Amino acid sequence: MKVSARLSRTILSAGLSAGLLIAGAATVQAADYPTKPIELIVPYAAGGGTDLVARAFADSAKKQLPQSIGVVNKTGGGGAVGLTEIMAARADGYKVGMGTVEITLLPHMGVARFSVDDFTPVARLNAEPSAITVKADAPWKTVEEFLANAKANPGKVRIGNSGTGAIWHLAAEALEEKTGTTFNHIPFDGANPAVTSLLGGHIEAVSVSPAEVSSQLAAGQLRMLAVMADQRQKNFPDVPTLKEKGIDLSVATWRGIVVPKKTPAAVVDTLRTASKAAAEDQAFRDQLAKMNLTWAYADGPEFGQAMQKDNAFFKDLMTKLGMAK
Repeated sequence: MKVSARLSRTILSAGLSAGLLIAGAATVQAADYPTKPIELIVPYAAGGGTDLVARAFADSAKKQLPQSIGVVNKTGGGGAVGLTEIMAARADGYKVGMGTVEITLLPHMGVARFSVDDFTPVARLNAEPSAITVKADAPWKTVEEFLANAKANPGKVRIGNSGTGAIWHLAAEALEEKTGTTFNHIPFDGANPAVTSLLGGHIEAVSVSPAEVSSQLAAGQLRMLAVMADQRQKNFPDVPTLKEKGIDLSVATWRGIVVPKKTPAAVVDTLRTASKAAAEDQAFRDQLAKMNLTWAYADGPEFGQAMQKDNAFFKDLMTKLGMAK
């Protein structure tokens, strides 16, 4: 018994020592962070709004960190594939993610392994509303004409989105619910493929953000009929809101840096400091403005509160739309 007791004390002592050593190593590791390049996972295809924000941020952040940030696109599942990889990543700060509003949508559909509580928010960088956009040679000059055609042809008007369960899908679903129309929802692996399909005449409209069609609008290839925002967009002052047309609907996305929830506080703090400096860099703001993307920086705690608020809002909305499981 005495030998057993001494052995137990020895094992306990060794365990405590090992624990202290591991904790010490983690502290040293966090203090030295980052010592190698950081991977930034984007859950949507290259060329879409989320990808553009991520690449602008990575370019600005290299001035704030001793290591570079490389953007990697992981598409599929309306964002679920990439967001799941971020959630399951080793919590050491070397694989971070461009979190989007889908963090607060996909779990309610039963198509994601994560919840909003599986991520630690670092910084919100951008926010954009949904918009209804058609080809420039489409017969509908106004959103009223577009919706009248959809009502007369239930299920035949194809609206492209950035993936089933993604925010632009939910925006079109909400428009259906508000107007009594029935669309044919066509999912893509991001906004850019949806816009390409619209240009090719394979679908009748997209519900992506204004920024994601801005170059095609400037080229005269597309026509934006309405935005789902409380106010008209600064860069598109001639495009009315749905609310102006008597449809009480506002739907928007946000994009920002998130990490797995167990990431050490020291690492999170380093990323918060660097993200704040990168977001406030005039070059980053100018780059977003050049792409018609809206700067909407918020520090981690404020970003986290907004995420929790959206999570509750979309759970309620998706339940009303019959999309929640």
